[in-house]
Amino acid sequence: MAKGFIRIDKERCKGCGLCVETCSRGLIVISSFFNLKGYLPAEYCENETDDKRKCNACTLCAIVCPDIAIEVYRE
Repeated sequence: MAKGFIRIDKERCKGCGLCVETCSRGLIVISSFFNLKGYLPAEYCENETDDKRKCNACTLCAIVCPDIAIEVYRE
């Protein structure tokens, strides 16, 4: 299975939460810090357990993002 990671442009994100709901692995949360526009953006929180990378780079988070704030990288 593919492994990967994502990057979220926190200044572009408006914190709608669609990516949080879409991520089946629970790797995206809403931040507790505001961006420059006053929104609470989404942030990628990789769980450091057995596998170093839990993200499977499915790209669903990037597809549902209305602000085009998520980039997906595959390893």
